[in-house]
Amino acid sequence: MVIPTEDSVITEMTSTLRDWGTMWKQLYVRNEGDLFHRLWHIMNEILDLRRQVLVGHLTHDRMKDVKRHITARLDWGNEQLGLDLVPRKEYAMVDPEDISITELYRLMEHRHRKKDTPVQASSHHLFVQMKSLMCSNLGEELEVIFSLFDSKENRPISERFFLRLNRNGLPKAPDKPERHCSLFVDLGSSELRKDIYITVHIIRIGRMGAGEKKNACSVQYRRPFGCAVLSIADLLTGETKDDLILKVYMCNTESEWYQIHENIIKKLNARYNLTGSNAGLAVSLQLLHGDIEQIRREYSSVFSHGVSITRKLGFSNIIMPGEMRNDLYITIERGEFEKGGKSVARNVEVTMFIVDSSGQTLKDFISFGSGEPPASEYHSFVLYHNNSPRWSELLKLPIPVDKFRGAHIRFEFRHCSTKEKGEKKLFGFSFVPLMQEDGRTLPDGTHELIVHKCEENTNLQDTTRYLKLPFSKGIFLGNNNQAMKATKESFCITSFLCSTKLTQNGDMLDLLKWRTHPDKITGCLSKLKEIDGSEIVKFLQDTLDTLFGILDENSQKYGSKVFDSLVHIINLLQDSKFHHFKPVMDTYIESHFAGALAYRDLIKVLKWYVDRITEAERQEHIQEVLKAQEYIFKYIVQSRRLFSLATGGQNEEEFRCCIQELLMSVRFFLSQESKGSGALSQSQAVFLSSFPAVYSELLKLFDVREVANLVQDTLGSLPTILHVDDSLQAIKLQCIGKTVESQLYTNPDSRYILLPVVLHHLHIHLQEQKDLIMCARILSNVFCLIKKNSSEKSVLEEIDVIVASLLDILLRTILEITSRPQPSSSAMRFQFQDVTGEFVACLLSLLRQMTDRHYQQLLDSFSTKEELRDFLLQIFTVFRILIRPEMFPKDWTVMRLVANNVIITTVLYLSDALRKNFLNENFDYKIWDSYFYLAVIFINQLCLQLEMFTPSKKKKVLEKYGDMRVTMGCEIFSMWQNLGEHKLHFIPALIGPFLEVTLIPQPDLRNVMIPIFHDMMDWEQRRSGNFKQVEAKLIDKLDSLMSEGKGDETYRELFNSILLKKIERETWRESGVSLIATVTRLMERLLDYRDCMKMGEVDGKKIGCTVSLLNFYKTELNKEEMYIRYIHKLYDLHLKAQNFTEAAYTLLLYDELLEWSDRPLREFLTYPMQTEWQRKEHLHLTIIQNFDRGKCWENGIILCRKIAEQYESYYDYRNLSKMRMMEASLYDKIMDQQRLEPEFFRVGFYGKKFPFFLRNKEFVCRGHDYERLEAFQQRMLNEFPHAIAMQHANQPDETIFQAEAQYLQIYAVTPIPESQEVLQREGVPDNIKSFYKVNHIWKFRYDRPFHKGTKDKENEFKSLWVERTSLYLVQSLPGISRWFEVEKREVVEMSPLENAIEVLENKNQQLKTLISQCQTRQMQNINPLTMCLNGVIDAAVNGGVSRYQEAFFVKEYILSHPEDGEKIARLRELMLEQAQILEFGLAVHEKFVPQDMRPLHKKLVDQFFVMKSSLGIQEFSACMQASPVHFPNGSPRVCRNSAPASVSPDGTRVIPRRSPLSYPAVNRYSSSSLSSQASAEVSNITGQSESSDEVFNMQPSPSTSSLSSTHSASPNVTSSAPSSARASPLLSDKHKHSRENSCLSPRERPCSAIYPTPVEPSQRMLFNHIGDGALPRSDPNLSAPEKASPARHTTSVSPSPAGRSPLKGSVQSFTPSPVEYHSPGLISNSPVLSGSYSSGISSLSRCSTSETSGFENQVNEQSVPLPVPVPVPVPVPVPVPSYGGEEPVRKESKTPPPYSVYERTLRRPVPLPHSLSIPVTPEPPALPPKPLAARSSHLENGARRTDPGPRPRPLPRKVSQL
Repeated sequence: MVIPTEDSVITEMTSTLRDWGTMWKQLYVRNEGDLFHRLWHIMNEILDLRRQVLVGHLTHDRMKDVKRHITARLDWGNEQLGLDLVPRKEYAMVDPEDISITELYRLMEHRHRKKDTPVQASSHHLFVQMKSLMCSNLGEELEVIFSLFDSKENRPISERFFLRLNRNGLPKAPDKPERHCSLFVDLGSSELRKDIYITVHIIRIGRMGAGEKKNACSVQYRRPFGCAVLSIADLLTGETKDDLILKVYMCNTESEWYQIHENIIKKLNARYNLTGSNAGLAVSLQLLHGDIEQIRREYSSVFSHGVSITRKLGFSNIIMPGEMRNDLYITIERGEFEKGGKSVARNVEVTMFIVDSSGQTLKDFISFGSGEPPASEYHSFVLYHNNSPRWSELLKLPIPVDKFRGAHIRFEFRHCSTKEKGEKKLFGFSFVPLMQEDGRTLPDGTHELIVHKCEENTNLQDTTRYLKLPFSKGIFLGNNNQAMKATKESFCITSFLCSTKLTQNGDMLDLLKWRTHPDKITGCLSKLKEIDGSEIVKFLQDTLDTLFGILDENSQKYGSKVFDSLVHIINLLQDSKFHHFKPVMDTYIESHFAGALAYRDLIKVLKWYVDRITEAERQEHIQEVLKAQEYIFKYIVQSRRLFSLATGGQNEEEFRCCIQELLMSVRFFLSQESKGSGALSQSQAVFLSSFPAVYSELLKLFDVREVANLVQDTLGSLPTILHVDDSLQAIKLQCIGKTVESQLYTNPDSRYILLPVVLHHLHIHLQEQKDLIMCARILSNVFCLIKKNSSEKSVLEEIDVIVASLLDILLRTILEITSRPQPSSSAMRFQFQDVTGEFVACLLSLLRQMTDRHYQQLLDSFSTKEELRDFLLQIFTVFRILIRPEMFPKDWTVMRLVANNVIITTVLYLSDALRKNFLNENFDYKIWDSYFYLAVIFINQLCLQLEMFTPSKKKKVLEKYGDMRVTMGCEIFSMWQNLGEHKLHFIPALIGPFLEVTLIPQPDLRNVMIPIFHDMMDWEQRRSGNFKQVEAKLIDKLDSLMSEGKGDETYRELFNSILLKKIERETWRESGVSLIATVTRLMERLLDYRDCMKMGEVDGKKIGCTVSLLNFYKTELNKEEMYIRYIHKLYDLHLKAQNFTEAAYTLLLYDELLEWSDRPLREFLTYPMQTEWQRKEHLHLTIIQNFDRGKCWENGIILCRKIAEQYESYYDYRNLSKMRMMEASLYDKIMDQQRLEPEFFRVGFYGKKFPFFLRNKEFVCRGHDYERLEAFQQRMLNEFPHAIAMQHANQPDETIFQAEAQYLQIYAVTPIPESQEVLQREGVPDNIKSFYKVNHIWKFRYDRPFHKGTKDKENEFKSLWVERTSLYLVQSLPGISRWFEVEKREVVEMSPLENAIEVLENKNQQLKTLISQCQTRQMQNINPLTMCLNGVIDAAVNGGVSRYQEAFFVKEYILSHPEDGEKIARLRELMLEQAQILEFGLAVHEKFVPQDMRPLHKKLVDQFFVMKSSLGIQEFSACMQASPVHFPNGSPRVCRNSAPASVSPDGTRVIPRRSPLSYPAVNRYSSSSLSSQASAEVSNITGQSESSDEVFNMQPSPSTSSLSSTHSASPNVTSSAPSSARASPLLSDKHKHSRENSCLSPRERPCSAIYPTPVEPSQRMLFNHIGDGALPRSDPNLSAPEKASPARHTTSVSPSPAGRSPLKGSVQSFTPSPVEYHSPGLISNSPVLSGSYSSGISSLSRCSTSETSGFENQVNEQSVPLPVPVPVPVPVPVPVPSYGGEEPVRKESKTPPPYSVYERTLRRPVPLPHSLSIPVTPEPPALPPKPLAARSSHLENGARRTDPGPRPRPLPRKVSQL
């Protein structure tokens, strides 16, 4: 047969493989290697099968097989890839339009169940392969016998598998697999249990004793060797047990060999032991499942190589007709023998022969087991010296039937001598005939045979000599009644016959031979019921012929008996064991049955039984009759047909009357109600169960309408009263179901007759909600017969009937079953889903079949609007249920699309009814709301989102159904327009649902739906004059919907453009534009937020985006609940990123919304229901914990105090105590633990590709611990992998702003603390000061040096200007984010003179700090001070400050810059002050310098005098006495007793100037006298004397940069040009300084992350850049040799890692050689100018001004004059302020608490939470007062900063619900 090449399977295969191809590559990309390779193999297999189909040379069967393989693989691949389930019919895809929906559902369900629940195989097979026997003492051949043993019943259940091993323990015939492989077949599921064992018996072939010496005797015996067992339960795991080693045991005494396997199973260890230490049987075992044909297909290699089949004992569970077997199983059990004159017991061997009637031995009919060819004789194994041997060996005798009669088995018994001759002597025999004279075979069971004695030479070939002898004890043949001699000897065997031809039953034989004994007929018929069923089915045809023969013989006499026997046989075939014999009976009826007159008797007897039903007390026999009615009718019909054929149709009317009368009796009996025990109802149930099977028989004789009417009448007679027992109700429904499934119902004519009865019963059951599964099945079958587009009149009429009868009840049923909770058990849940799905399919089928006329009739059928309203609400609710995702499995897209198509068609019909009946005065909100809700969820279904489909799938859906979302959207718009003023009922309720629809990425749908929002705004404006409700709802829903992944940038633009266009002509246009703008901005932020949240790790982008959204909700939308939700989202992000300080600040935002009140709060987020006080307490504790973890202990202290006040006010002293201890622990941590000062970086995000919240904005970011500029840059580039790093610090132009790209501009900035009070206060430890340097910072700056005018090559300081940029943030750092936007930037230019002043101030401050640390022994060694002194003194000697003198003290400069008089004087003062500090520093240095550094110290002292002379200073003693100099870190006593100089508000010290004449003349020191005098002074200082305190009480300078820096610029200077962009327009010189070549370097960190006392930045830089060689040639602090060396300008050296050394104490030790010359470059102290050279970026922006409030405020501030004489070498007229007799202002000497400074100096309301400010309590608490700082200056300091822009509107407090 040739199959056409174009086939639907081929088409499907091609399209599927195309889809797979794309997904297959994606598997590789996603690294799903396993599925990738498996799918590749499957695809290759499919292509190979496709080629076979396309060739077209396959047979029909082979083609079916190939298609089956193809579809199986297609389905597997679709399932693995998550594609849709394909409905199939005979391997081909089904078009849903061509079949009914119920049929489609069944196909889907069948395939789904097949996929989910694999069918359990009822048949199992065990594959056994013998490998080898491993044993040390082999040397003889072996026999191995496998069998299956049931330990529960203590019997074997299978035949034996027998194989022979050679002397090496290997199979003798390795080339013949069937000899060592076997398949134990037909194991039932009941046999797969742990008490079924595989037993292995091993027999050796050899000498009697295993250890006997070899002799000349060649006689060999079968002797026991060993046994092994294995439970079959060990194989149930499904794995192949390859090379399984079974232990081999031997019994301790041979007499127990017969039960050794039982002893091993029972673990009776005393009765057996191992045969050898290493004995083991190597086998391979595998359990296979399925019928034998399936196994042959799936394991073809096993069968092709060869395998023997080992059957079960007896018949299998199911006997198949045509199966031919004639096997007699004989078990050699045991024997009892006499000694026979021997002194010891005999060694008995049994030999068995089969002898036929002629006395000839039958050849090859003794089977030892499968795997071994049958033999002619059998020799048993020999038990040594045992007169009562027990063998228990099973043999199979497959003797043909024709040889059975007259054959017998002979057993010969021989004694086996152990002597050298080894002869076997015959001493007796037994025999047993196989068949008795009456034709019966040997009965099953144990037979004790007589042992007849004989001699060795007795001739047993002549069988006539012994066949007349008795063979069994108690049984004698013929009339030979001679007395037997009493004998103790006996021999037992067990026989079991498995034959399809022979019988052991005499009654069966008597029945079959009824004609020979007519008088026994009645008895034989009566005994038929007692005969075993297997005997009857073996002779089924013969038995039936006998019965009808007897009926023909005498129907009057035997009619009832034959009828009963026939009923017995018919019911016998209902048994599952004989079920397969039904076709045998069918064949008999069709081909062999010849009883033409039997129908009369059968009808008569059957009617007689039916008439007696209502009266009979015992109904069992009647029920048996009713159960058999199908075949009784078959016999009746066939008999009638035979009669008609024979007579030409005579007596037709008579026959019809008989059938009518019979069915009338049936109807009467069915109409009766059971009154009592229910036996009648049981009989009715039995009749109804089998009645539908009669229809097909009646159709053979009657017209289809006649049969339909008969059936209708019969079924219509059923009692409809519902209180009859449920079992009968179920049976009635099953009968209806079978009727619908019958051939009768498929005919349209009969269907129209039967349908009302069917629907009537269905209606009753559905109303009662009973037997729903059966009802669903019946309904499905009803609709399966109604094809789609069937416009036949009969079909339309049927639909009319079904709609009228069932539509309403069907809707109610679906509502009822879907509202029930799902069952917990999986089986019940499947059933529940099945019944729901079937009802849904039925409803969809009905609706799809309904035409316009049907809908019109349906709507007209409602008499009132209430009824119509209820119906519409009901059907809309059901549709919403059908749309649920869980209604069908996720891969049932085909079914979902069909359902949606039906729903939308129905909705379009019903919407007209809605418009006509429920608008204007009849408006009904509920029904309209239900309609809109249904439409919205319809559009939002996942299965309709075509954008998610593959292109081919999308194309198919659009071709078949179109885009149903657009259709429904247009319908929504149309219905909305019809509402008119009733629209107000749905505002704002429908805003959310409609918004969700518009977010679907379908342009047409969006264009249709977005204008509805304009309509809503318009109607809301008319109603209330605004549209706040619309705004509120839009905003609320946007957040939740966009966070779910809905919406996109296109939607934002479309929303904006459509609505703006719509409101152009509205009177409320302005407010509308505002709303649209707000919503659009929210969308921008939400889209950014969603995109950021898709990233895996927490990064700055996520946090920044959340902050942006959080602020938007607070400031612009005033949405408190959303604001709080995002506070917690931000908090979680910070915790995940371990930003504990930021997490604490974030939670403070929520804390500030709460008060200390007892107002109850509802459950919210993770908070339980509690009072506001409890929640605020919880928040406080959490925030304190986070401040603690973030090492922001100062802020934690404030909160501790606040919550302590609450505990105190409630007298909760227990918690108060804990809080005070916590506060104390935080103080301890401030003093004991070390904190790193973070770096700060300015980041600019330029270009349109950045998220909205970053686009074209600049931020300052707080870096992570240990994070330098290079690491920060890399982190930012990782977060924005598409960004381009800008290599300069200049402000970008407009082209960069508008570019379709991402540009990042990053450089380091210096924090400027707002308050200098703590930083300038003496005695405050550095680890306290370090907090104020880098916390609560609003202002940052960076400097860029440049030359203005002509550059002086001799002294570049003359033209070196600094461009200083100050950045002001919207909030202080740290805060709720690690970065904040720059709110304002200021740019000023510093002149060269101002730059010089700042450099000197910074260096002086650094010197003071180091000297103070040395004094107070905060340094572990003196090296930092040594290097700093060396750097300043040596540089000054070689140039240093003299460069400033040359630049600014010359007459030309003074005359040309008259306005700089004061500044020149200030510079001069600073020089002199530096000289004073250096002299004091040398004195301190001398006291602490180690001995090996003395030469260096002496050198420094000498050079200092050179430096003084260069400054024009003669003597210092007087001025030192008169000029108190404060050291910031001096001893506490110094601090307490000192009177610090006045400080201007910005922290810059102003010193009054004198003329040089005011200095008293003093003698010049020699170097030695200086040293000695300084040493004395130092000893006074360290001795804490009052005079020393007065003498050295110096006011700290606010700057830390070095004069002797590597650059001549201010330490705050930064270059704006990177190394790659040196051609700055501001610097014309082509030889740029290295500071200009690398602009973005970070400020240097402390030397160690764990210093308890962090050193100044300038000190840190000193050691981080010891190897810095990039020095400018124009540096005044460089010595001449350095200037001459060009190498110093080009070499770039990485900063020393020593700066990070975690030394406890001061800076890292750096001890230069006392004799080595140190260039100033090596001891550079400017953290800004030295920079990080590894990155090529300078750190000129690192001016360390964290200690100053800035230079720019200095000039205009009034200063308090200080009486300090300062020498001025060159007299310059300067204004001298009066200082008269004013006393220096003394400040409170007590160090203020850490929190007070920034509390007082806060200039903005936003960043510092109120929670971190302590209100002044009017009355002192009960506890001792807290050391709070004076707050007098709070207001004036707080008012210093002017607000640069409009403040956000405050958030109204409404937290009762939160």
